[in-house]
Amino acid sequence: MAALELIDIGLNLTHDSFDVDRDTVLTRAAAAGVKRMIITGSDVVHSQAALTLVKHHPDKLRSTAGVHPHHAKDLTSAGRAILLELMQQPEILAVGECGLDYFRNFSTHIDQENAFRWQLECAVKIGKPVFLHERDAHEAFVSILSDYRSQLKGAVAHCFTGTSDQVKKYLDMDLYIGITGWICDERRGQSLRDAVRYIPLERLLIETDAPYLIPRNLKPKPAARRNEPMYLPAVLNQLAMCRDESIDVLAVATTANAERLFGWH
Repeated sequence: MAALELIDIGLNLTHDSFDVDRDTVLTRAAAAGVKRMIITGSDVVHSQAALTLVKHHPDKLRSTAGVHPHHAKDLTSAGRAILLELMQQPEILAVGECGLDYFRNFSTHIDQENAFRWQLECAVKIGKPVFLHERDAHEAFVSILSDYRSQLKGAVAHCFTGTSDQVKKYLDMDLYIGITGWICDERRGQSLRDAVRYIPLERLLIETDAPYLIPRNLKPKPAARRNEPMYLPAVLNQLAMCRDESIDVLAVATTANAERLFGWH
């Protein structure tokens, strides 16, 4: 197997669990073949913090800027102004994490939908792709996204955990699909393991969503339950098994796909 050159398209590196060893986490990632990473912006504060990290590690990091549906209720006019300015920075590769989450409902559906539409409008205006979140909101998500999809530069369904029918719909909308350690979970991941067979090679992306969703099939199991980017190869390996493809082919393809979608060469 050739040396890996992977891109983790989504990790929450601003999470406080990384405060004690963030630089070491990046070093371990590089040693595991994860050479570049995109930090997820989930609200105003974390989008700002992500950009600060990128400027400290410009060879390894880029980020997104946006507001997760959980925080939609907190999006003020002042926050929108800050985010819009952030979104236009060259180190920010995408708008988001944006979308709908009707599983937790930490924000009302109306607040979520308003924040989602605003971010899609921003992405259209500034010409950057969108980093999308959807959970238990498939029909509403598709309905809103459909209003903007033809005007968007590109889009990825981040941390996809859905069914074959859902992934086929997203592919019909010309989305990239982000696969996480969910695929490594023998308890919850079977529908995803089935669904990934339908995704064309040129539409696949991989991510850790660290510190969440640590692959359950790591051997030996780490003592800590914190996920980190050095575990991205475990996602790649499981994806290769589910699709009956070589690890090398998937590694090359997912990296090229990330470069194409985000314009990071």
